[in-house]
Amino acid sequence: MSDDTRNISKIEQIKTIIPYLAKYKKKLFLGLFFVMMTNLVGAAMPLVIRNAVDHIEKHADMATLSWYSLGILAVALLEGVFLYAMRQTLIVVSRYVEYELRNDFFRHLQRMSLRFFHQHPTGDLMARATNDLNAVRSLVGPALMYFCNTSMLLLWTIGVMLYMSPGLTLWALLPLPVTGFFVYKMIGRIHSIYRAVQEKYSDITTLTQENISGIRVVKSYIQEDFEKQRFALLNKDYISQNLSMAKIRGLLWAGTGLFSGIGVLLVLWVGGLYVVEGQLTIGTLTAFFTLQTWLAWPMISLGWVLNMTEQGIVSMARLNEILQTPPEIEDAPNVRRDISRVRGDIEFRNVSFAYDDNTPVLQDITFSLRAGQTMAIVGHTGAGKSTLLNLIPRLLDIQEGEILIDGIPIRMLPLEVLRRNIGYVPQETFLFSDTIRENILFGAGNSSDGALEEVAKVARIYDDISEFDKGFETMLGERGINLSGGQKQRTAISRAIIRKPSILLLDDALSAVDTYTEEEILKRLRKEMAGTTSIIVSHRISTVKNADKIIVLENGQIRERGTHHSLLESNGIYAELHRKQLLEESLEEL
Repeated sequence: MSDDTRNISKIEQIKTIIPYLAKYKKKLFLGLFFVMMTNLVGAAMPLVIRNAVDHIEKHADMATLSWYSLGILAVALLEGVFLYAMRQTLIVVSRYVEYELRNDFFRHLQRMSLRFFHQHPTGDLMARATNDLNAVRSLVGPALMYFCNTSMLLLWTIGVMLYMSPGLTLWALLPLPVTGFFVYKMIGRIHSIYRAVQEKYSDITTLTQENISGIRVVKSYIQEDFEKQRFALLNKDYISQNLSMAKIRGLLWAGTGLFSGIGVLLVLWVGGLYVVEGQLTIGTLTAFFTLQTWLAWPMISLGWVLNMTEQGIVSMARLNEILQTPPEIEDAPNVRRDISRVRGDIEFRNVSFAYDDNTPVLQDITFSLRAGQTMAIVGHTGAGKSTLLNLIPRLLDIQEGEILIDGIPIRMLPLEVLRRNIGYVPQETFLFSDTIRENILFGAGNSSDGALEEVAKVARIYDDISEFDKGFETMLGERGINLSGGQKQRTAISRAIIRKPSILLLDDALSAVDTYTEEEILKRLRKEMAGTTSIIVSHRISTVKNADKIIVLENGQIRERGTHHSLLESNGIYAELHRKQLLEESLEEL
């Protein structure tokens, strides 16, 4: 990437931060006022020192010394007050910006489709929401504050120097152009290295998250050593990238410090000659050394500020990669806002779907289901059953064909209304690290204890919960780890039906319970959810045999459709699955 292109990219990233800062423009202007006052008051210090030294040299009396000492103390105290106010104002603004940006990032993630999360690892998103966001906060906080402070300090310092001795000022400023060129070169290297550092940190976060989530698999397959080696290699690369960054930072600080020292040497040499020749007083030279120290700090601070700025810009670019990705699924401009409830009629018309352009998952799917009917979907693993269910609440969007709910194209229904009327139990049961009560009530609003207990009984989980010491207040571990697979599925079913949905989607939601419990749950569901349109995905024929309609998927296409009895008579895929399961049951009995 050329320097011009990189600079344009940096400007674009900075522009995206400006709206956040604009919300707090009053505080920013107040902070800048405190910056100005801090440096204005501080600029008086060298003048007081100059007058004090010159006066003491001629009239060394305690009264004068005391007055000048009090003057220096007063200037220092006043400068300290403004410095404190400056930090309290500008750093607080950076925390507010961090708060706003974090909320926007999380809010944007909530709008993204399942496809987005298939393409972005959880660890990478977590790294952007933590490490990158903190770097942006440093950009709009400390970096902005020190940039303004050091810029004004540099202007005041040069102004006072010129006032006291224009000739000596030119010598003092001689190293500045070389310093600027050196810093520019170093910053260009920091930009590319820091991006590599952040990407490697995302890889480490992703690996860590996967290992913690899948710790049971890692331990079961005795892969602890292998995973430790994988982590060590990533960590080694991360350290290597950071060491490269540290070398650049070290050169930056050492270089600016060297050029600053050269400036001090020039002031000492030339200023000493001026004093010897009578062109400069001792007091003025002393004040010049104070100012030279101040001049050195902006030179050193500039490198630190530009380092933070580069890191913040890189991190903002990484955040913008997510924030500027438009949601794939959202309400259409002409969505039907007058609809608040759906009956549950479902119709698929020649629906096709693919996760990418080359591999269709569903092809030409057509069926209709009246409100209150139950349809079952069976088929081998990878046939597209779960994908079909995900299309109904628009967790994924179709590429071809049309889906209608109550005769209305699904894209014309507000997403909130559509999903509020659907109870969904996905294949991978997810429970939050909260109480059983809160997990069941998730998304159900204010439901009574009676309703809570009723749905628990329908899902056959009530007796299990009653045996826990704290009942519904039992706290669950991550992903409900302290429940069995069947208990997690039954808790998830309770969560789905407490909403009294018009459409109920069960994606292999009874795979972890025994056949007897399954039959009891289905019987209670038919009674409790009478009038609800249900679609059940299952590998078990016993689960689907009482459905009004059954479709058999194979390679993303409907190969068979009918009732349990008609499909058995056709002696096709469904009948073959049925015979295999009967054989398995017979072998289990033996």
